[in-house]
Amino acid sequence: MDKEAIKKTVFNFIFKTLIVTVITLVLLIIMKTNVKFKTMYYKYVYDTNITFTKFNNLYNKYFKDLNIKDIVNKDKTKTVSGEKISYSKQDKYKDGVKLTVSNNYSVPIIESGIIVYIGNKDDYNNSVIVQQINGIDLLYGNIENTNYKLYDYVKKGDILGTSNKYLYLVFKKDGKVLDYEKYL
Repeated sequence: MDKEAIKKTVFNFIFKTLIVTVITLVLLIIMKTNVKFKTMYYKYVYDTNITFTKFNNLYNKYFKDLNIKDIVNKDKTKTVSGEKISYSKQDKYKDGVKLTVSNNYSVPIIESGIIVYIGNKDDYNNSVIVQQINGIDLLYGNIENTNYKLYDYVKKGDILGTSNKYLYLVFKKDGKVLDYEKYL
């Protein structure tokens, strides 16, 4: 093959790859914003498309209970079966509560959800905000040694990180501060 034919082949390959990438991104954006389209797409791919349906059924038969994420991240978190936050004293602090805890206290997740913020927040030191499955945003303040990243899913009872002496909690829903006593 001469140089011109090689250039044309490479160009065609790159062009086709870019087109497929753009189409995939557009479909993903549409599925993210349009629930009706997402439902239709899943129904066609998982239920109607014969080739993929066979693969999906085979996967569900043999690997349904296999969670690759848990295997890969098995050393990242410790699950404490339903442990609640233990503290010796509670005091109202700004919008939430300041709990007196032991040094190097392992902070359990109160409710499952997605981490939407990690960083230094106002007067709460290193903070992690979890958007819980019940719609409440919970700020955990004075958190150290967390193994989680932004947008990680956390489960109730998992250890978020450690806290020394004080743990700050602020419960919010739709931007309004909630009474912490209801949730402790």
